[in-house]
Amino acid sequence: MSTSPNKWIWLALVLVWAGAGRPAVAQLPIPMTQEDFRVPGTQVGDMPDEYLYPASVCRGCHGNYPSELSHVELLGNWAGSLMALGGKDPLYIAQVSTANQDVANVGSFCTRCHLPVSVVTGHVAQADGSTLDARDKEGVTCHFCHSMVDPVYKQGISPPEDVAILAALTNVPLHSANGMFVLDPTGTRRGPREDAEPPHDFLPSPFHRESALCGTCHDVGNVAVSKQSNGTYRYNLIDTQSPSHDPAQQFPLERTYTEWKLSAFAVGNGVDLGGRFGGTRGPLVSTCQDCHMPGVAGPPCKNCSDRPDLASHSFAGAAVPTLDLIAAFTANDPQVDPEHIARGRAAALAMLQRAASLELTRDGNEVIARVTNETGHKLPTGHIEGRRVWLNLRFLDASGALLGETGHYDTATQHLDETSTTVYEMHVGLSADAAAATGLTVGVTTRMALADTIEKDSRIPPRGFANAAFEAAGAPVVGAVTYADGQYWHERRYVMPANTDRVDAKLYYQTLPRHYIEALRDGNVTDDKGDILYALWENTGKGAPVPMSGTGISFGTVVMRNGFE
Repeated sequence: MSTSPNKWIWLALVLVWAGAGRPAVAQLPIPMTQEDFRVPGTQVGDMPDEYLYPASVCRGCHGNYPSELSHVELLGNWAGSLMALGGKDPLYIAQVSTANQDVANVGSFCTRCHLPVSVVTGHVAQADGSTLDARDKEGVTCHFCHSMVDPVYKQGISPPEDVAILAALTNVPLHSANGMFVLDPTGTRRGPREDAEPPHDFLPSPFHRESALCGTCHDVGNVAVSKQSNGTYRYNLIDTQSPSHDPAQQFPLERTYTEWKLSAFAVGNGVDLGGRFGGTRGPLVSTCQDCHMPGVAGPPCKNCSDRPDLASHSFAGAAVPTLDLIAAFTANDPQVDPEHIARGRAAALAMLQRAASLELTRDGNEVIARVTNETGHKLPTGHIEGRRVWLNLRFLDASGALLGETGHYDTATQHLDETSTTVYEMHVGLSADAAAATGLTVGVTTRMALADTIEKDSRIPPRGFANAAFEAAGAPVVGAVTYADGQYWHERRYVMPANTDRVDAKLYYQTLPRHYIEALRDGNVTDDKGDILYALWENTGKGAPVPMSGTGISFGTVVMRNGFE
């Protein structure tokens, strides 16, 4: 343990909680150090920065396809995704700015996943992002992903070269989480095809077909907040690495990979969804790549032969409104093509519209609404701040007049009537101990870097859900909504007003609600990043919810539609 002067000054101001030194005086930011956020894997200096190429190097072969092949172009589709635009995302920039106000050096932890090239350039060490350059801001680049090494060596499967690479590391990752990536220090590019013959050094890599590769950054625990023996969470000692690098032992910030690992999709051959996901690979989907990099027919490079199951590089998720923010933010950036962003937005919208199914049935004077999660993780999943899904029901008479409504969203005030509907979301908060240490209020908070309690988690689980397993992994159901083991849907009864002739239902997804954007604006006392975000939000639709799916029922007959209409 380090004995730096700063540490001892801080430790002179501690209470003893459960036998460990904790901050006792309301003082922000909590003076954590780079050591608090150090994780296993490749570190600054482990790979010469000249060995990791910018995306422009890949464009010659994997970009600039003819227009009729734009839907399969690898670089162009990547360029319109959050993978490429992480360094130009005003939402992320505002989040990091406010997080650094609360916890010193936490920005370096965030940067490791969002802008991982900065680990190779060394710029990750400046938590405020002040030294990030254009190369860092390319986000999760082609060469970065295609240099990733499986940290779990598999005899006869992993490339033999990985033995020396892993042996050279100070600390080899044992879990796929928290940006604990390992890079090939030679920069040798890797991919999933045994028969690939590129004009550069190449190694076949089964790891690039595995969900574990994606889990590297899509499972995030706060490494500075650890799980206690009684199941609660507490802040760690200052200037000390997490006592466990297992994300299940850290406060959950994102559990997407864990949710998948504990789902039916991770078992055997996966789940047959009848072609909802997977593209040309067929109806069985199992891995993250099956859904988020579905098969398309086309060439992997301009001069290559077509493959029937080329992995799409659109990386579609749910970032429709975020991509709108980025498009506005980068309007004058010559390095960003708005057509690429538009293509990424369309892919994200299509993904959202396949993520859930709706069914309405009538039982006397009641309508039963069922929302089914069709994904391999919770609905919604990912970075939990601001994300929510809800069902809007409109009760109409024979003339089409509105008799009543639940889950109404007022577009003028950006207000959701939460009292009349079930909102599928996660809220984090501060315990009494955390509130005492920070001077903030106990309960729900938008200050994610300080959170140490799960106040609510009503999100719909995936197929294969089991309460005990999800709870042990830090992804429990919390609050009034409950799900039985095996349940991957939510059902609710609504009493219909008299003279109801028809009920229309729409499922909505929102990532940028007013209260969250205002919290980022008002909470930022360091710079203008929150104000910039708020202005962009106002000018790009004010975070309007995105319709996911729709259905209706008339006279007791269910009218089903395939997706949203």
